[in-house]
Amino acid sequence: MTAPQTPNRRADLPFSQACENNQSPILAVLAQAFADRRHVLEIGSGTGQHGVHFAPCLPHLVWQTSDLAANHAAINAWQAAYPAPNLRAPLLLDLTSSDWPDGAFDAVFSANTAHIMAWPLVVRLFAMAGSHLPEGGVLALYGPFNYGGTFTSDSNRAFDAWLRARDPASGIRHFEDIATLAATHGLVLAHDHAMPANNRLLVFRRMAMT
Repeated sequence: MTAPQTPNRRADLPFSQACENNQSPILAVLAQAFADRRHVLEIGSGTGQHGVHFAPCLPHLVWQTSDLAANHAAINAWQAAYPAPNLRAPLLLDLTSSDWPDGAFDAVFSANTAHIMAWPLVVRLFAMAGSHLPEGGVLALYGPFNYGGTFTSDSNRAFDAWLRARDPASGIRHFEDIATLAATHGLVLAHDHAMPANNRLLVFRRMAMT
């Protein structure tokens, strides 16, 4: 799959290297994980770079961005520069207080968020997704994770130390904690994809609601 070319750096657009990293391998996974999905909610769209990259490559679905109000200007700027008919302007979504947004979402994508947010907000993300996704709904979560209580690389260890120095409530999460949390909310791990630079893309499916 060939993605449309978006700029690595433009002086007039906000830029996040974390958003730019590994977009091609992420897209390759999402093309499969979202093949039967129609309406994706991106939680924590950041600068908006993911939306403008992925939406044109997944024309069978609607890509809905969302984030804190402070990030909406950046997301709107990227969408104005690189519009797509299936890409939507950001919704206000603050995991500390917002309700699940209106819309028949059957998938959720979130990248580089679980290690930035405090753990209670990670819990709320999974609780909301588990409560509102339909049976068969997909949650795809991208970022670094620890396995067996151990960092997977020296670079992840250093990154975790940097995160916790900046905000003690943040930090690289343990895969086992994430999987247990997901299962608590009816989301079962379908795939654990290795990504470049010691990242993972975890794909969960919503089981039948009882």
